[in-house]
This record gives sequence, C-alpha cells and structure tokens, in this order.
Amino acid sequence: MGRNSFKKPIRPTGKVKKSWFNPFTFMEQRLDVSGLLGENVPVRLVPPFLYAAFLAMIYIWSNHQAENTIRKIDRMQQEVEDLRADVTTLEAEYMYASKQSEVAKKIQPLGIAEIEEPPQKIVLEK
Repeated sequence: MGRNSFKKPIRPTGKVKKSWFNPFTFMEQRLDVSGLLGENVPVRLVPPFLYAAFLAMIYIWSNHQAENTIRKIDRMQQEVEDLRADVTTLEAEYMYASKQSEVAKKIQPLGIAEIEEPPQKIVLEK
C-alpha cells in the first residue's frame, strides 16, 4: 500500500516581476508582526494601522510646530511694541534737547554765549 505524503508546490524557476512597489507588502515582509503580536491579530490590518499612526504623528508634530510659531510671533510683536515706545520716547527727548533755549543752557558752562543782536548783512559795492 502507498504512503500518504505532502506534495511539494511547483514554483516557477524565473523571477516574478513586481509591477509597482507596495509599502504594506514591504512592511509585512520586513516586520515579523505575527511573531510580535501573536496569531490572533489579522496581519493584513497592521500595516494600514501603522500608516494611520504615522499620519497621526505627523499631524501632532505639525500642530506643535504651528503653536510654537504663534508663540514666537506673539513674543516678537511684544518686542516690537516695546521698541516702538522706546523710539517715541527718544524722539521726544531729542526734540526737547534740540530747542534753542536748551542748547543755550548746555553750552553756557563752556563760556559760549548766545548772540543778542541779529546778524548783519554785508553788502559790497561793485
């Protein structure tokens, strides 16, 4: 009588060409998901889950970067307002210090006096 045995599958000898790259198939081949999670988890659902988790991480990072940018903008606006107030104060002080009476007070200790009479026009005859 004959023995029962398993038949070996017939495989083609040539290489099979892939028409395009599938990232989910690549992840299934590289990651041993069934070994990590056990046999009860449907392996075909893990790559889309990982893809969705990756997109969620990108979304969270993007929101974090946007909030940091908004904080920087608020800080810079406050700094600009402070500098604008400083410039206005300095302009007012400069305008006050450049008045004729204030200049006369500042040069009096140097011994320079303000002219009391108006300047005279010199006219030459030809």
